[in-house]
Amino acid sequence: MFEKPMGIWAILEEESLFPKATDKSFEEKLKASLGKLPIFLKPQSKTDKHAHFALNHYAGIVSYNVTGWLEKNKDPVNDTVVEVMKATSSNTLLVHLWRDHPGQPTTTPKEEGKKKKKGSGGKTVSSVYLISLNELMTTLHSCEPHFVRCLVPNTHKKPGDVEPPLIMHQLTCNGVLEGIRICMRGFPNRVGYNDFKSRYWILGEKEIKSSKENKTAVYAMMDKIQFSRDIYRLGHTMVFFRAGAMAKLEEIRDEIVLRLTRMLQGEVLKYIRRPDFLKRRDQRELIKVCQRQFRKYLTMRYWGWYIVIQKTRALIGLPNPEEELRLLEQKAKETYDVYIEKKETKKKLEEENTKIEDENKDLLKQIEAEQGNISQYHEKQAKITAQKADLERELVDCHEKLASTEQERANVASSKKNLESELSELKREAKDVEVIIAKLEQEKNSRDHTIRGLNDEIANQDETINKLNKEKKHLSENNMKSNDDLGNVSDKLDHLMQLKSKLEQTLDDLESSYEKEKRSRANIEKERRKVEGELKITQQTTIELERSKKELEAQIQRRENDMSSLHGKLDDEQCLVSKSQKQIKELQGRVEEMEDELEAERQARAKAERQRSDLARELDELGERLNEAGGATAAQIELNKKRESEVTKFRKDLEECNIQQEATIASLKKKHQDAISEMSEQIDQLSKMKAKIEKDKMQIISEIGDVRNASEEVNRSKAAAEKSSKVLINQLNDLNKKSEEAGLNLSDYDNAKRKLASENGDLLRQLQELENTVFMNMKARDSLSASLEEQKRICDDEARERSSLLSKFRNLEHEYDGLREQYGEETINRENIQNQLKKAKVEVEAARKKYEIDGVQKAEELEMSKLKLQARLSESQNTIDNMNSKQIQLE
Repeated sequence: MFEKPMGIWAILEEESLFPKATDKSFEEKLKASLGKLPIFLKPQSKTDKHAHFALNHYAGIVSYNVTGWLEKNKDPVNDTVVEVMKATSSNTLLVHLWRDHPGQPTTTPKEEGKKKKKGSGGKTVSSVYLISLNELMTTLHSCEPHFVRCLVPNTHKKPGDVEPPLIMHQLTCNGVLEGIRICMRGFPNRVGYNDFKSRYWILGEKEIKSSKENKTAVYAMMDKIQFSRDIYRLGHTMVFFRAGAMAKLEEIRDEIVLRLTRMLQGEVLKYIRRPDFLKRRDQRELIKVCQRQFRKYLTMRYWGWYIVIQKTRALIGLPNPEEELRLLEQKAKETYDVYIEKKETKKKLEEENTKIEDENKDLLKQIEAEQGNISQYHEKQAKITAQKADLERELVDCHEKLASTEQERANVASSKKNLESELSELKREAKDVEVIIAKLEQEKNSRDHTIRGLNDEIANQDETINKLNKEKKHLSENNMKSNDDLGNVSDKLDHLMQLKSKLEQTLDDLESSYEKEKRSRANIEKERRKVEGELKITQQTTIELERSKKELEAQIQRRENDMSSLHGKLDDEQCLVSKSQKQIKELQGRVEEMEDELEAERQARAKAERQRSDLARELDELGERLNEAGGATAAQIELNKKRESEVTKFRKDLEECNIQQEATIASLKKKHQDAISEMSEQIDQLSKMKAKIEKDKMQIISEIGDVRNASEEVNRSKAAAEKSSKVLINQLNDLNKKSEEAGLNLSDYDNAKRKLASENGDLLRQLQELENTVFMNMKARDSLSASLEEQKRICDDEARERSSLLSKFRNLEHEYDGLREQYGEETINRENIQNQLKKAKVEVEAARKKYEIDGVQKAEELEMSKLKLQARLSESQNTIDNMNSKQIQLE
């Protein structure tokens, strides 16, 4: 009917496209095309007198008025017109009115090479609605919703107006209420055996492992817990629970888990605190030993033998100087013998070199005598020899540089290994600290540069300490805020509980008054029946009955006014209840946020404890090193004094913050007392309203007595009562309808009362949970404050150690950069040597060709010299290869 080709939407689209179409033509077209359908009905005057047609939906009949549908559907405002008004108008009000409209650009960008789309977007409101509806249906089909229900709130089409009987009728038609009732009377919660065992095995591990059958194991576990069998049932594959049974089972499990976590926390705290306890116990015992030894010293310091022993103790274990001198002389003799041998070999090599030079000169003279003028050859040979000598010198220098770099690299590697071994095994190398101190005294002049870096790092560490102190302040402020919020939440919950009890009392009073009114109405109905029997006789007194009729109408209007006032009061109370529910939800959100913050603080606490344990170990090691290496310097003592002054400042700030927080707490208490006084005034007003209602009730009772007197007068005048009896019957039917509506309202009030009771139970549970969280927060705050104080001490010691380590690391970096620079220079020199060798080879080949052309006779002699040069070249190449291999090793 709606989406078919000749449905309502299709006709609406067709009519909105024609400019001459009107609402009347649209109505006629609808009646002509859809009038024969059983769902399409005539309009009903109850809901809308000006309606044009009605539709029988599954939940009820709805009337529709067609006026203005076409105009609304056309949406006549054009996007280009809006864009022109926004862009070109000088009126600021016009631009402000159309600020939210997207508009349309006046110039469209050209899109070459793209095909145009066949269809465009919806031009009317109904087409846009259809597109959005189709998208909604596609999302619903893609998902798996449990149920989707659409409800009509009222029959008058008024926003915000709710008709409870209509909604209840729709819910009963949908079967929602019946489903809820069946679910509550049955076993709505169900869990598989495997999931049940994996989650609740902690309640009875032996009972679950006692048998392989699921039912016997679960029954044994439930009987151990004393869990009633009326609340649950066991199936073949699942365990079924009544409403609320799973919550009870979860509470039992939470108690056991809480107990186990507390035990685990206690063991962890014992493990963490035990080293500190053992350390303090050892310190106490060592103090006793020191005292005992000092007492012995005081008693023995003037004893002669003790003085002799103390003076001779320094001489025990000293080396013999004569033996040391003898060993040094032997070493000197050995080194001198080696020196003499090397000197003799040097002389022999020099003599051989002079012989070889003489031979070369003789050969050159022979060549000049035999071959004539070969000055060019000599000059080239002299150049080659000079280049060769230069190359040999450069090779020697490279060898020396390589040897020095290898020695430096070995020293760097050894120092690096020493540093790594010191970092990993500081305890083992405590005995070698004295030797390192001697070396450090020699290297003191070279490490003045590192002191500046240390000062910078100390400043950075001070900044980090300040940041940690700020974070500590922030954490303390957050804790205080959370405590204040929790106090406010508890106060608000107490206040809401008082309001709830008072509202329940007022509801009970209203119910009692309503029951009394029911009884009075029952009596009126009995009297009405008597009046109907007697009206046939009393037809003569019509005039008096008309007068009584006017008085009764006035009384009914009064009662209706009273009932409307009571409904308004009930609406106000419902508004108060909804506000309280909103406040409860907000409080729940705050509680969840607090729980998240608690978890974050726990994680931070765990990390801090780990860091504290690591820092404690490093502190012990550093303390031993510092005790052996000597006391702190004057600069460090001044820094410690500054930090102690900063700590005193922080303590003062903390005291001021505590004073401010106490002042804020006092102001909050005053606000709370003011709110209590305001609520007491509201309660007094409600009591006054109740007294007024009771007065009105008494007036109604007196009016009922007057009605009884009027009925007695009616008995006398029976003649003219037949005409007015019909009017009275109609009035009585209206009263019956009103009484039925009042009964429905009473049922709604009962449902609201039940909801309030359930919400009250939930609030009590939330209160207990909030109290537990407050207790845990207090404990966490105390532990965090203690851990922060310990971490401050640890951070100071860690900063010192870190500064020393960073200084060593920077020195190593400087040395590594120097080695890299030397290595780069050596690579450049090696490339230059290779280029020179290539040039020398080219020149040797050119000389060889000339010599082959000019002197064939002395080829053998030249070949001998050539062989010598080649041998030397091979040696240089070998040296170059060795240098390359050393370079690769260095890389």
